[in-house]
Amino acid sequence: MKVVSASHGVLGPLLGKLTSLLADECVRLKGVRREIRSLRSELISMHAAVQKYTNLQDPDVQVKAWISLVRELAYDTEDVFDKFVHHLGDGSHHHGGFKEFFRKTARQLKTLGSRHGIANQIDDLKARVKEVKELKSSYKLDDIACSTSTFEHSGVDPRLSALFVEEAHLVGIDGPRDDLVNWMVGEKNSSIKDLMVLSIVGFGGLGKTTLAKEVRRKIQGRFHCQAFVSISQKPNVKKILKDVISQLLYKKEITDLAREKDKEFTEDIDTWDEKKFIAKSRELLQDKRYLIVIDDIWSIAAWDSIKYAFPENNLSSRIIATTRIVDVARSCCPRGNDRIYEMEALSDLHSKRLFFKRIFGSEDRCPDVLKQVSNKILKKCGGLPLAIISISSLLANRPEVKDEWERVTRSIGSALDKNRSLEGMNSILSLSYNDLPPDLKTCLLYLSVFPEDFVIDRESLVRRWIAEGFISEERGQSKQEVAENHFYELINKSMIQPVEICYDGKARACQVHDMMLELIISKSAEDNFVAIAGQGQTDLANRHGLIRRLSVHYIDQELASVLANEDLSHVRSLTVTESSCIQHLPSLVSFEVLRVLDFQGSQSLQEYDMNGIDKLFQLKYLSLRGTDMCVSKLPSGIVRLYGLETLDLSETYIKELPSEIVQLIKLQHLLLITSEAIGRTKIPNGIGNMRNLRVISGFNVIKSSLSAVEELGNLTALKELHLQLDGRGSQEYKRHEEILLSSLCKLGRCKLQSLWICSTDSTPLQFLDSWSPLPSSLQRFEMFTGYLFPKMPKWIEAELTSLAYLDINLIEIMEEDLRILGEMRPLLSLVLTFKGAQKGRIIIRGHAFSCLKEFCLVTIPDTRATYLKFEEGAMPKLEKLEVPFYVSVAEFCGFKLGINHLPSLKHVKVRLDNEHATSYGRKAAPTAIRNEANAHPNHPRVFIVWTNG
Repeated sequence: MKVVSASHGVLGPLLGKLTSLLADECVRLKGVRREIRSLRSELISMHAAVQKYTNLQDPDVQVKAWISLVRELAYDTEDVFDKFVHHLGDGSHHHGGFKEFFRKTARQLKTLGSRHGIANQIDDLKARVKEVKELKSSYKLDDIACSTSTFEHSGVDPRLSALFVEEAHLVGIDGPRDDLVNWMVGEKNSSIKDLMVLSIVGFGGLGKTTLAKEVRRKIQGRFHCQAFVSISQKPNVKKILKDVISQLLYKKEITDLAREKDKEFTEDIDTWDEKKFIAKSRELLQDKRYLIVIDDIWSIAAWDSIKYAFPENNLSSRIIATTRIVDVARSCCPRGNDRIYEMEALSDLHSKRLFFKRIFGSEDRCPDVLKQVSNKILKKCGGLPLAIISISSLLANRPEVKDEWERVTRSIGSALDKNRSLEGMNSILSLSYNDLPPDLKTCLLYLSVFPEDFVIDRESLVRRWIAEGFISEERGQSKQEVAENHFYELINKSMIQPVEICYDGKARACQVHDMMLELIISKSAEDNFVAIAGQGQTDLANRHGLIRRLSVHYIDQELASVLANEDLSHVRSLTVTESSCIQHLPSLVSFEVLRVLDFQGSQSLQEYDMNGIDKLFQLKYLSLRGTDMCVSKLPSGIVRLYGLETLDLSETYIKELPSEIVQLIKLQHLLLITSEAIGRTKIPNGIGNMRNLRVISGFNVIKSSLSAVEELGNLTALKELHLQLDGRGSQEYKRHEEILLSSLCKLGRCKLQSLWICSTDSTPLQFLDSWSPLPSSLQRFEMFTGYLFPKMPKWIEAELTSLAYLDINLIEIMEEDLRILGEMRPLLSLVLTFKGAQKGRIIIRGHAFSCLKEFCLVTIPDTRATYLKFEEGAMPKLEKLEVPFYVSVAEFCGFKLGINHLPSLKHVKVRLDNEHATSYGRKAAPTAIRNEANAHPNHPRVFIVWTNG
C-alpha cells in the first residue's frame, strides 16, 4: 500500500509563499533573506524526497515516520511566516499578498524587534530542518526506498477472487448479465458485422470483473476464439499481448499438426517487441470471430497501446472492457454501435440476500436480534458486493451476538488494513486511491471532514479547497477552474458519486460511498490530516501530532474537556456539522490560524459565543449557511476579517449587513439568498469598492439606496448576480429600475455569466428590453416571478452566443418565438412559463433546438388549454421533458404526446389537466402516455401527475 501523500497539500503552498517572499527586492532585512533562501532550499529537497517516497509500494515504517516529521515541519513553518507577515502589517486590510505587503512594511522590517523575532523563529526552524535531515541519513531512507521500489510485490492480486467465484454464489447479476448478453449477441445486434466494444464502468468493488466474466461465460460458445486479460496500473504491453496470444492458441481438442503450427508461430516470442506482438495478434485474429475481455483498464494510454492488436474484421467480433474511469470507458467506445454500461449497486433486496446467504446459508435464518444491526451494516456497505462479501466473511467467524456485531460495525474503518477478512476490500479500494496524483489525493482526503451520507455542495467544496491552499493556478486556468476540474476528475475516476446532474452535465453536489469514506478517514488519520470528534469517530487521544483540521460531528462536556486540553492554535479548518451542545465548543480565540470556519446547519448557533472571530486573521472561508433564525445579525468582528474570500449567509435571517462590510475588499463570494429564494438584504453603500466580488446573491434592489444600486456596475469581476426586485410597477421605484438597468448595461461589457431576478409579486421587467450591450459571456438567465412578458424581449433575439439556460415567462408563446429560440444552438435548457399559445398550439418543428437537453413548459392557474406536438427531427438531444397534457384537447386531436420523435429522451414528467375531460379521456390519457413511453427505444422513465381532478 502506498503511503498517504497529503504532505503535498502543505509543502506546495509553503514553497510558493517562500518563493514569492524572496522574489520581492524590498525584503532587505540583513541575514533573514539569506536564511529564508536556505530554509526554502532544504524544504525543496525534502519535498522532492517526499514525492519519491509516496510512490513506493508498502513503504518502510521509518519512511512513513520521516514523511510525518516533514509534514509537521512544513505546517509549522507556514504558520510562522503567516503570523510574521500579519504582525508586521498589524492586520491592516490594505495589504494584499506578500509583494504588496513587503513594499509597505520595508521600514518595519528594519526594526530590532522584527529582526530579532523572525531571526529566532527561523533559527528554531533551521534546527528542526537539520534534525529531520540527519534522521533521513541515519535511517538510510534512500537505501530503503531503493530496495522497496525494486522489490517484486508478492501479494495476491485482489481481483483474482472475482474470476473464480461460482455461479451459484452470485446474487443480483442475472438482470445485468442477460441485458448485456442480449445486446452483444441478441437478435437486434447479431447481424452487425462490425467490431463492437462493451465498456463496463463503475466504482471499485461493484462487481465489474464478475459481470464481464459471466457475460463471457454465456456467449463464448458463439466465437472461434477468446481471451481474458487483466491490466495493471502500470501495464506491460508485451506481457499483456503474450497472454492474449497464448490463450488464443490454446484449444482443448488440438491436433498434432495444429500444435506444431502454433509452436512454430510463437517461436522466439520472448524476443518480440511491441510492434511484432500487435502484428502477430492481428494475424491470428484477422479471419476469426473473436471475443476478448480486457479487465481493469486504468488509462486511455493503456487502451491506446493495445487496441490495434484487435482488428476490425467484419466477423461480428466483440470486446468487453472494464474500468473505474469514465473517460477510459468513453475512449474504448468511439463507434455508434459501442455501449457504455454503468454498474449500479445491488438493491436492498439483493444486498440482504447476499449478506445473509454468506453468513447463515439462507436469508430467512438471521436471528431477529441481529436484524437491526444487519441493516446498519448493509447501509454502510451501500450495495457494494465486495464490501458485503468481505464483512459477511468477517462476521461468519464471530459469535452471533448483537454487541459483537455492533462493535464490528463501529470498527470497520480501523479494521480495513488490519483484518484479513477485509484485506481484499482494502486492496481494491486502495488501488483507486493510489492511482490518484498527489493534488487529487489531498482533495479527496479533505472529504473526511464531512459525516456519512452528507451531500457535499460542489461550489462550497471548491471554495473550501481554495481557502485551504490546496489549489494553484496553472496553464492559464484560474484557481476556481482548476478546483472544478479536480472535482470532476474525482467523479471521472469513480472516487465520489455525483448528485443532481444538471443540464450542462455538471453535478450540483457529490457524496462519498460509505466504504470509500471509511478508507479516506483511515488514511486521513494516518497522515494526521483531519481529526474527527464525536459520534464514535476518531479518538483524539490516539492521534499523533498537532490537530491541523477539526471536524466536530457531535460535542458534549466530556469531549469539550478533551479539546480544552489540546493545542488548537494550529487548527486550519473547523467544521461543525452537528450543533447539539455547541456552547461547549472551545472559544474561537483558541483557533488563531483558521482558514476555514463552517457552521453550516448548526441550529443552536445562538448558544455559541462568536466573540473573538476578528482575531482569525487567516480566515478565508466562513459559512453560516442554514442556521436559519439562529443568526439574525452578523457578528461585529466579521468586518475585520480582511482576508475573507467567501461569506456564506444563505438561509439565515440576516436582513442588514454592517456598513463596514465593504472594507472586505478581498471578498469574492457574498451569499445571502434564503431557502425561499427571497432576498431581504439591502445592498451596502460602498459595494463598488469590493471589486473582487464574483458572486452576489440575495440583495433586495428596492430596499437599497440608488447609489448602492448604481455601484453594482463597478463590479467588473462579477460573474453571478442574484437580485430581488419587488417594485410592483410603482412609479415610486421607477428610478431604481432605471439605475439597475444602467448597472446591468455596464456589466454587459464585463464577465457576467448568470443573472437571476426574483420577485414575490408581478413587478414588470419590461425595462430589460433596453438592456445593451448584452454580456457576451451570459450563460444563464432566470426569472422567479409572477410577471409575464407581453412579448419576447428584444435582447433574447440578440446574438447571445453563450446562453445555455433560459427561464422566461410569456403571456403568449408565438410561433416566431419558438423559431428564434429553436435556432439558438448554445441553448441546453429551456423553461417557458406561459398563459397561452398562438392558435392554441405549440408545435416544435423539425431540426429546431438541435442541442437542447431539457425542456419544461410551465402553466399558471388560468393557462388556456394548448395542443403540443413534436415533429420528427426536433430536439434530437433532448433527455428531460416536463410538459402539460390537456386531456380535453387530446380527445379531439389524439392521445399522442409525440415523444417517439425525441430519440435521446430519458425522463418524462407529464402534468395531466383533466378539466372539461370525459371519463373515458381521464382513463385513456395516462395509459396512452405510458404505452408511448414503453414503445420508445430508450424506455424513458415516466412520472404522471394529475391537476384539476
